[in-house]
Amino acid sequence: PVQQLINLCRNLKDSVFFRDGVRRIDFVLSYVDEKDGERKQERRRIYEDNLVNVGLELETESKSESEDGKTYFVKIHAPWEVLSTYASVLNLKVPFKVDDTLDEKTEMPMSWLATPFRLPKDIMHPEPDYFTAPFNKDKPDFFLINDKDTFFPPSTRNRIVYYILSRCSYTGEECADKDKKGIKRLLNNSTYTAAFPLHDSRYWTRSKDANCESERYTLYKYWAKFLCFFKEQPLDLVRNYYGEKIGIYFAWLGFYTEMLLFAAVVGTICFLYGFLTFDDNEWSKEICNEKIGGNIVMCPLCDKKCSFWKLNTTCNSSWQSHLFDNVATVFFAIFMGIWVTLFLEFWKRRQARLEYEWDLFDFEEEQQQLQLRPEYEAKCTKHEKNPITQEMEPRLPLTSKCVRTCLSGATVLLWVTYRLAVYAAFASIMKQSPTNHLEVVGPYITPQLATSVTASCINFVIIMILNLMYEKVAIWITDMEIPKTHLEYENKLTVKMFLFQFVNYYSSCFYVAFFKGKFVGYPGDYAYMFGKWSKLRNEECDPGGCLIELTTQLVIVMTGKQVWGNIQEALVPWMMNWWGSRKARNHPESLYSRWEQDHDLQGFGQLGLFDEYLEMVIQFGFITLFVASFPLAPLLALINNIIEIRVDAWKLTTQFRRPVAAKAHSIGAWEEILNGMAVLSVVTNAFIVAFTSDMIPRLVYMYAYQPDGELNMKGYINNSLSVFNISEIPLENRYRDYRYPPGHEKQYSHTMQFWHILAAKLAFVIIMEHVVFLVKYFVAWLIPDVPSDVRARIKRERYLVQKELHDYEVEKLKIQLSHQNHQECTCTPGIYPYLSKHEVLPEF
Repeated sequence: PVQQLINLCRNLKDSVFFRDGVRRIDFVLSYVDEKDGERKQERRRIYEDNLVNVGLELETESKSESEDGKTYFVKIHAPWEVLSTYASVLNLKVPFKVDDTLDEKTEMPMSWLATPFRLPKDIMHPEPDYFTAPFNKDKPDFFLINDKDTFFPPSTRNRIVYYILSRCSYTGEECADKDKKGIKRLLNNSTYTAAFPLHDSRYWTRSKDANCESERYTLYKYWAKFLCFFKEQPLDLVRNYYGEKIGIYFAWLGFYTEMLLFAAVVGTICFLYGFLTFDDNEWSKEICNEKIGGNIVMCPLCDKKCSFWKLNTTCNSSWQSHLFDNVATVFFAIFMGIWVTLFLEFWKRRQARLEYEWDLFDFEEEQQQLQLRPEYEAKCTKHEKNPITQEMEPRLPLTSKCVRTCLSGATVLLWVTYRLAVYAAFASIMKQSPTNHLEVVGPYITPQLATSVTASCINFVIIMILNLMYEKVAIWITDMEIPKTHLEYENKLTVKMFLFQFVNYYSSCFYVAFFKGKFVGYPGDYAYMFGKWSKLRNEECDPGGCLIELTTQLVIVMTGKQVWGNIQEALVPWMMNWWGSRKARNHPESLYSRWEQDHDLQGFGQLGLFDEYLEMVIQFGFITLFVASFPLAPLLALINNIIEIRVDAWKLTTQFRRPVAAKAHSIGAWEEILNGMAVLSVVTNAFIVAFTSDMIPRLVYMYAYQPDGELNMKGYINNSLSVFNISEIPLENRYRDYRYPPGHEKQYSHTMQFWHILAAKLAFVIIMEHVVFLVKYFVAWLIPDVPSDVRARIKRERYLVQKELHDYEVEKLKIQLSHQNHQECTCTPGIYPYLSKHEVLPEF
């Protein structure tokens, strides 16, 4: 008996059920009872009374039973009546018939090769396929309800309860203040300290309660462990446990990672091409040659403090530049323009399949019409007629939208100016050090490379700091507008945050790629930022081109962001949880209740998934907008994403409270952002190849200006430099440009070769853009967004819903009429017993 009592106590503590072991805990609220908190106590009392009035059942754990001795836990259970009512309100789809139309999948040739990457079928597909229809409380026998306690899965139950919590008032009926309602406001004013659904078990072991599903343990075992990095993701199980919104994110991240494999392979081949053609790099040989590069004296890179320098000091950077600036760069830029189209089109097909399998294909209308934000409802004082529903709905004044638009545009413009100015000023100041002094750093580091590396590192630190501010500003601006629905709120916040981060992360890369070295002037007439009074002379590119500096900038910012992001995502939640649960570690495991364990975890938060999308979309920008400068970027992204999937799964499963399940039929506004970046990437890569790399000037020289008429690059370096005479020095000084030499009638004016090169660059941009865009649009037209089999199954499901509902209603009507006829008529029923008798009038 003693052992049975101990086991009973243990099960009660580590269970997701009330003390009766029957009613499931669908949500938990926690609070600390303060001595001077009478106002908060009154709010809690009214709020909990209102919850009971709408049908929820509550059970409170006293603070004496908590591990800290001061926290109360209010456990909430939603009975069948509440669940069925709100399932009808939210139009939740539930099974009504087993899907028996699935064809047996044909065995793919050599499918055994994929066996090591597969998971067990019961993990990948924990439930059979059903035809579903919106739930109707008045037709319970139409749906496949075997057990009312388990008909709605835990993720659906906690979603319904949260819907009620977010709309329940914490004031009396006599109070007309609509603003005082919702669990979110009670959390903000510290009436409650936390609100969360429960995990169903510990992540490292199954629950001792046989009625618990222990899906968390299964997810940890088959999904969150890093050793499973080569396995497929159990997306159906993720969706069942966390909801469709989180499931869509991991489906997109997994698909993106799979597609990166092809880009990484091609990018690595292009890099190897540059490495293997090292010996064919004629222009680098001329730079390194003591008789050529050693005899060419270059003009100072800055005023006053910078000295003259010899061209062969840039020998190493010239060799390094060839790894990325070669013929394969053009091919890879075109390939990535097509790859990004294939990625987006195939994702649409994958997303359409998920929409059908997860019952999301007609979810948008439901989301827009039925899930108004409580903040929107509370702030609205005016109403207007909805042209679709013909019902009066709340309306906001237009002033908030105008303020948001103006403020957002002004903020973006301000930060663009700030980032470019600070980067240019910093780079100019770095060049104040004499070249000879910089050379002591090492023979492989030139003044330009030292400036680029140090500026990139400092820029990365600034980016990380500004990220904190950008998030608060974006939320503040979005809150000013008060969007109508949760979907609209997230989409508007997404656009604002992306614009801020776009400027934050990419402005320095745009500066190096398209502005640095383009407006420098020539000796005697240099261009200065903010005028000559600023003494900040515009930067020049290395004689080997600015591409290597763009590569340096991209590698430092992209790699630094990925490494820092993974460390921060994994380490910070773990340390906070370790510190928060320090007291509980002294208690026996059997006394550490399920709600207390989850309470000590970190809250996932409203922006938890938002930050994950933003991180991946910023990475997507790095590997598409500037990929022509660094073909290994997709490979770095692939390695990062393999780790990212498991880190996100690990922290979501082990370090965070269970998020409230939410539906989403797509990745939202991120899809439009990806489409926009795909189009922009074609333009940026065309301009990088044409204006940032030296590919076009070399081709023009080889085909039009090679003095011997041969198709080689001999003499290119001398041809690409212009002469400037300084009487104090017996040597002619060179600078990177195409201008007539001193003494010529057009001295220091651009030569005809300059205009030929410019024309070739513009022609290349136009041709490449048209070719890539033509292929993109053809591929997009060729690949339908929805697979034909999915379209057919959607139509069949809609047909079956209508047919089954019709048959159900007809059968129900027959039964009702049959009962009525039995009560009214005692004669023997005829052929149509349900028809009423008619009086026949005689003919005249």
